[in-house]
Amino acid sequence: MWAINPHYGLPCMLVFIIRRLFQAVLVMLTVSLLAFILFRYIGDPVTAMLGQDATEADRIALRASLGLDQSALVQFWHFVQNAIQGEFGLSLRQGQSVAELLKDRLPATVELSVVAALLALIIGLPLGVYTALNRHSFLSQAILAFSLLGISLPTFLIGILLILVMSVQLGWLPSYGRGEVTYFGWWSTGLLSIDGWKHLILPAITLSLFQLTLILRLVRSEMLEVLRSDYIKFARARGLSQRAIHFGHALKNTMVPVITITGLQLGGIIAFAIVTETVFQWPGMGLLFIQAVQFADVPVMAAYLCLIALVFVCINLIVDLLYFAVDPRLRVSLHRGGTH
Repeated sequence: MWAINPHYGLPCMLVFIIRRLFQAVLVMLTVSLLAFILFRYIGDPVTAMLGQDATEADRIALRASLGLDQSALVQFWHFVQNAIQGEFGLSLRQGQSVAELLKDRLPATVELSVVAALLALIIGLPLGVYTALNRHSFLSQAILAFSLLGISLPTFLIGILLILVMSVQLGWLPSYGRGEVTYFGWWSTGLLSIDGWKHLILPAITLSLFQLTLILRLVRSEMLEVLRSDYIKFARARGLSQRAIHFGHALKNTMVPVITITGLQLGGIIAFAIVTETVFQWPGMGLLFIQAVQFADVPVMAAYLCLIALVFVCINLIVDLLYFAVDPRLRVSLHRGGTH
């Protein structure tokens, strides 16, 4: 369906990918610089690791072993080299490798974020289409009124209310933790057990509610705009069925901005799962980051910053490629730009 024109599609796609990769490298270097500044100038790792009672000789020896006696430029180069290899040193609070800590917490955050994103998309997309096609019905107005809760209420309040009702008063679902998990090597998942799903439901609903209302309202507004366009009027004049017009033409053209927003929101879900993980004590990277901030564990904070930036860059690249595939105007404009 999205075949690329062999005359110009492949070269244009390569140019498009190269440009985006170059931009991604610049973004990651900028984030690495910010993380390095955080690592270098917020707190003293030597004092944090040795304590106040260490001798000056111990401090000098540790500073030399960590490379802190070198120039800032050399330290930044070593920081980038180590970051590329996934090495961010030791946690000042736990004394473990930061990479190992993040690897242990990554599956929980990815699992929660993916389930929340799928929940928002599966529910938000049909509701957006329904409210656009039946915008004067009572049910559509009720859905839109209810969707205001997802935008107006803060995430932590939604989580606390769900815990109060579903866990404390009704006792249907657990209020904290991840439940029973299954290990496949270093990766762990709770999706293979009923207990894991019970622990996942409340955090996933809390995290997805804002994204759900955003997708719902975006789909509704875009579809209403598309339904007023000239080619929809022409399709009606040709005698096409309402089903073909709504789902074959209108919805297809509505999906272009929806793909963009949904992809970027997935990165936002991963980055901003901090509040949800804290409320439900979900053992993910967000909770680890909050604990690192409380104890000024700078290596963990720097590693988390770089990892989240990498997630955003990768998701943004994938969204751009999907946008390139879905919207033929982008391919045509890129081809014309390359021929001049």
